[in-house]
Amino acid sequence: MDRRSVLRGGLATTGGAAIALLSGGSVSAGAAPRAGTRAAPALLRGGRPRLTHGVQSGDVTAREGVVWARSDRPARMLVEVSRRPDFRQARTVRGPVLTPETDLTGKALLRGLPDGEELHYRVRLADLDRAGLTSEPVTGRFRTAPHHRRRDVRFVWSGDLAGQGWGINPDLGGFRIFRAMGAVDPDFFLCSGDLVYADGPLAETVPLPDGRTWRNIVTPEKSAVAQTLPEYRGQFRYNLLDANLRAFNARVPMIYQWDDHETVNNWYPGEILDLPQYTEKRVDVLAARARRAAFEYTPMRSSRTGRIHRRISYGPLLDVFVLDMRTYKSPNDANTSPTQENALLGAEQSAWLRRELRRSTATWKVMAADLPIGLIVPDGSAAQEGVAQGDDGAPLGREREIADLLSYARRHRVRNMVWLTADVHYTAAHFYDPSKAGFSDFDPFWEFVSGPLNAGAFGPNKLEGTFGPQLRFAQAPPRANTSPADGYQFFGNVEIDAHTETLTVHLRDLDGKAVYSQTLTPRR
Repeated sequence: MDRRSVLRGGLATTGGAAIALLSGGSVSAGAAPRAGTRAAPALLRGGRPRLTHGVQSGDVTAREGVVWARSDRPARMLVEVSRRPDFRQARTVRGPVLTPETDLTGKALLRGLPDGEELHYRVRLADLDRAGLTSEPVTGRFRTAPHHRRRDVRFVWSGDLAGQGWGINPDLGGFRIFRAMGAVDPDFFLCSGDLVYADGPLAETVPLPDGRTWRNIVTPEKSAVAQTLPEYRGQFRYNLLDANLRAFNARVPMIYQWDDHETVNNWYPGEILDLPQYTEKRVDVLAARARRAAFEYTPMRSSRTGRIHRRISYGPLLDVFVLDMRTYKSPNDANTSPTQENALLGAEQSAWLRRELRRSTATWKVMAADLPIGLIVPDGSAAQEGVAQGDDGAPLGREREIADLLSYARRHRVRNMVWLTADVHYTAAHFYDPSKAGFSDFDPFWEFVSGPLNAGAFGPNKLEGTFGPQLRFAQAPPRANTSPADGYQFFGNVEIDAHTETLTVHLRDLDGKAVYSQTLTPRR
């Protein structure tokens, strides 16, 4: 299973269709089912098809969006879209046939959407053998981005779900942070990675320090580390057992990026594992399987390249630059090379990012990063997992690539970059000040950290002075791997005012309470 074949398999999940809501156009057809997509005898079932894990939408812009679903058998995905919740005057999009090749998942690409509006969608599954037999519908909604008109923009971000042995605990209401995130009524959710912990098996019970017992829902795939493609798929299916997450997904579009735990902790390309629980030691093989599962189970818009890095334009106020700091990453060593190039984003992604930053006319450029810039994230006693390495001096190793990017932005007057990340399992606000940095050829900027969603809480990490980060706020647990039962779970909330164009960041806790807020005024 090579990388190209994996990507082809992942891309097969998407069916595209135009819906012409503005002009009242007719139903448009998606791709016809390919030969050999009928159900195998072992998959034939009686009754109607059934949607198994709710619905999701993602990568929503002014005119387009993706809708995701999964079936319990081979079936045709149908999506109705309307301005009205009662679906009067709805238009129907024929999505793809969902087959075992993609674990019965699929996506419909919706085109021709009206900008700046709340839209309602309803997914049904059509039986392939019995005409007119469809599943019970499952509904969702999303708001498209404004195109030219200005309106307030509001979104949330975080990462790290079901990690360090803390899974779905029904005694505590499951992944209840998604209720607090939904209460903000965001336009979208920026997932900063580690949406699953494929390397984190769950036990049915975990003793807590105060004598209580944490209880996990456990599935076969979550009882061991993931190595096969079905096991990686099972990681995503596990999280979708949670009713809070499914309800959130149905109402809030996702912009997804991956990090390390979708594959294995702190991985990098070419790594050979030295872990007894893995029989497949080649990380490249594991990462290819993990990538395919991620494309199958998240509402990322698939492209021919299978890239995770992309720009999501959300109107005149905001562009989101989704970075991939994993696919092109250098090996984890001391991270002190004075000549290393392209060690984090890679040459292709770096060139793309520079080009897209210069093209962007949005007021704010949100840099969605799956690793923080200034926090030291070690990998063992001598190696570094992250960007920083701790010497506070001139850029070395992976810092060189960030330094080049920041200098480029300054030279070309790319204004109002704000960096958002998760990864370190606590929440913090950092102001990067060139006057206090070991390297100063950049404009000042902010980085905000928030997480985890439902995982062990850690931190705080030490800041490294190369880019002059100043700690303005941090909230971390009293001990490592504090369980979600004790709180210390966080998400971030960004609000952009359409009139003043100010951007306000709120760092919020498990119940949605703001523990820190910062308002930024754009530079012209």
